[in-house]
Amino acid sequence: MTRPRGRPARGEGVTRDEILSAALALLDEDGAGFGMRALAARLGVTPMSLYHHVGDRGKLLQALSDHVYAAVPDHAPSPAGGLAEIRALLTRYHDAVARHPQLTLAIFAEPAAFAGNTRAITERLTLLLSALTPDYLLWRDILVDHAHGSGLALCAARGDRQQLDAMREQYGQALDCMLARIAAPGKGSAS
Repeated sequence: MTRPRGRPARGEGVTRDEILSAALALLDEDGAGFGMRALAARLGVTPMSLYHHVGDRGKLLQALSDHVYAAVPDHAPSPAGGLAEIRALLTRYHDAVARHPQLTLAIFAEPAAFAGNTRAITERLTLLLSALTPDYLLWRDILVDHAHGSGLALCAARGDRQQLDAMREQYGQALDCMLARIAAPGKGSAS
């Protein structure tokens, strides 16, 4: 006998929050094996019941990124000014990437997932940089790529607290160097 489509395989079904929690755990455990069928199997529901709650894979990834990155753009402007706010924004983003690297990789692979908080982070960074430099788009891309690269590299240090702390410190030092370059363009550049 087959299950009706879109109905729970067992139990009373699941909530959107349960789906997002299970999806994030599955993604963290096995980014390559992440998909609607694997998630449905983990939750004991049919794949169609997931679509009812979260839409397609792109919308699910968007919902996950909105959840994971919620606190990144959601801070009051820094009283110290643009550079301090940029540093704080990028540090929060870097830390979120490091906690859930497979989510970042999945967003790279699914352009529809680049929305919500992910887009808000990029827009906030663009706005802050545009007040400091005419090369704001170039600097935005450099800073975001650096946060991604450094955050994803932290996967190699999982479990080694001392190495994680050292890598985070190196990220902060490199970020400070780049921000100093934005604050004083031309200073220290080759002629």
